[in-house]
Amino acid sequence: MRATQRLKAILARREAVSVPGAANALFARVIEDLGFEAVYVTGAGVANMHLGAPDIGLTSVTEVAAAVSAVADAVALPIVVDADTGFGNAVNMVRTVRLLERAGAAGIQIEDQVFPKKCGHFTGKDVISRDEMVQKVKAAVDARRDGDLQIIARTDARAVEGLERALERAQAYIEAGADATFVEAPVSTDELGRIAGALAVPQVANIVFGGRTPDPGRDALAGMGFSIVLYANAALQAALKASYEVLGALRRDGSLAGVADRLASFEERQRAVSKDAWDALEARYRAA
Repeated sequence: MRATQRLKAILARREAVSVPGAANALFARVIEDLGFEAVYVTGAGVANMHLGAPDIGLTSVTEVAAAVSAVADAVALPIVVDADTGFGNAVNMVRTVRLLERAGAAGIQIEDQVFPKKCGHFTGKDVISRDEMVQKVKAAVDARRDGDLQIIARTDARAVEGLERALERAQAYIEAGADATFVEAPVSTDELGRIAGALAVPQVANIVFGGRTPDPGRDALAGMGFSIVLYANAALQAALKASYEVLGALRRDGSLAGVADRLASFEERQRAVSKDAWDALEARYRAA
């Protein structure tokens, strides 16, 4: 099965499959190594790790495409890509979908925030009109080469217009051709249940550690009928905390001796990047 077909099948199961986020290929390798079924290229993660900047719409489509291409080279998992607003209007959306599909996306998530967007769990968001987003969804659907490429339409209207309007928007995006929808930042378990029950196509939940949406756990989300659950920046947050702790000890002590248990071994690091496979290629193509 193509990666697009595999992602489509995962969404159809409605089992609240956990999909961690990767801001780079190394995190994607860890996600694949641990046995997850898919990986999410997180726009916030790319902004944080590549630019050292917040998720406020500073990344470009080419920067995201480069991250997707690196991840696609590193793992065989289906890749869901955070394409923000499509990086502009409906015409920009066409280029965005074509570029990300060529880079290796199996699913592309687009949203109805005003460009430049903000993290879905920040305050001060705004959304474009429902009709404008409908046209952007149609443009995304028309632009894909592979009919199984999953177009996931996200609405951020819950924080701006309320849950009812957010559900109305999601329904309009379904009618425009979206394969799945994603109502961002519900604030209670009851709201999560309403979202999954109100919309016929597969649904995405997004759990941000420290964010607005509670985490009732996979079993509860599967019982509600969610298809996938994004943990977009769990790896990033873990790495950031560990980096501060380990490098803080180095700065304080002048040695890593006190934090050796916090570090992957040299061998673990090489295994994570499949050095043995690259060594085998070197041996295979060595000149006689």
